[in-house]
Amino acid sequence: MNCTEPPLTTVRQPIEAMGRAAVELLNSQVGGTAVPAEELLFEPELVVRGSTAQAPRG
Repeated sequence: MNCTEPPLTTVRQPIEAMGRAAVELLNSQVGGTAVPAEELLFEPELVVRGSTAQAPRG
């Protein structure tokens, strides 16, 4: 369903993968396993729609 005109360009986040990773880390902590302090990086997806203009050619 489209609620805006033009349709807006958005960023799609991998929320299922992010949620799974959070639950796995939490389960590890609750189970007494050391959890690494490093960042988890998830690749977003740019969803280009009508609100984004074409790049100028030149």
